[in-house]
Amino acid sequence: MNHNTHPAHSTLSVEANPLALPPVASRRSVAPRTIPGLYEALEETAYDLAVVAGEAIVDALGRSLAVHYKDDAHGIMQPHDAVSNVDESVEDCLRRRLAVRHPEHAVVGEERGRSGPADAEFTWLIDPVDGTTNFVNGLPLYASAVAVLHGGRPVAGAIWCATSHALRPGVYHARSGGPARFDGVALRVDGGRDVEGRRRRVSTAPLPVRPREASWDHRHIGSAALESAFVAAGVLASARMQHQRAWDVAAGVVLTEAAGREVWTETAGRWEPFVTFGARPEEWRQSMLFGDSVAVTALRSGALAL
Repeated sequence: MNHNTHPAHSTLSVEANPLALPPVASRRSVAPRTIPGLYEALEETAYDLAVVAGEAIVDALGRSLAVHYKDDAHGIMQPHDAVSNVDESVEDCLRRRLAVRHPEHAVVGEERGRSGPADAEFTWLIDPVDGTTNFVNGLPLYASAVAVLHGGRPVAGAIWCATSHALRPGVYHARSGGPARFDGVALRVDGGRDVEGRRRRVSTAPLPVRPREASWDHRHIGSAALESAFVAAGVLASARMQHQRAWDVAAGVVLTEAAGREVWTETAGRWEPFVTFGARPEEWRQSMLFGDSVAVTALRSGALAL
């Protein structure tokens, strides 16, 4: 094991050694003790996997991509639910690594479905490339998300983002009971900088939506994982998303709550605090709201467009 190579400078070969674990001693440890606790160890695994996913995605830039679609064309509308060969290869790589580290855990991925023991206590969720349409078109607003559920609730997660509040790629990560971090450094609750005189914040919301509210301007990024990470980092006041899958948002739930912000789901037209993805996370599909308390209160009172 090379103890002097930072993950950002290492060369990833997914196929050369598919069962090799990512470098552990070389990356910034997120555990304050020599022998980390359970959730700390899971956060470190999630961080390592996110680093590996990010390296594979970056390595694919400039190469030819093969793309197909999960949906069909409708009239003049072309299909939109894109899947690339990078989505598939990244998920396969992360599954192999989890099979080595945690063979007793189940895995649910966006591209390959569910695998592992049916009675597993822990279940990993993988979204290998969230924002594939942005990725295949060269728009650098996409992410790779990894999270682990304990009893249906996410307890650790990491999101590699193509860009960040630091204006570079990096990994946001957290665990239940711990702080939200970016590449091992705790995030500031206020978003990391002071902005004198700012009167408007930025939020994301699904289309169609009014572009401007009383105190927010809406944007639409196209990656739920990236948007939730930006809420945790304080870049976005809130992020509202329709019909999300568990693998899209599980890591963001951990990050957002660790950052002291709120996560809500919409059930039967009513917003309620998020509790769990249930026993079958692969079947979960709901609208989500990530935000600070001011934005959440405004939404619930009807100040933001629904």
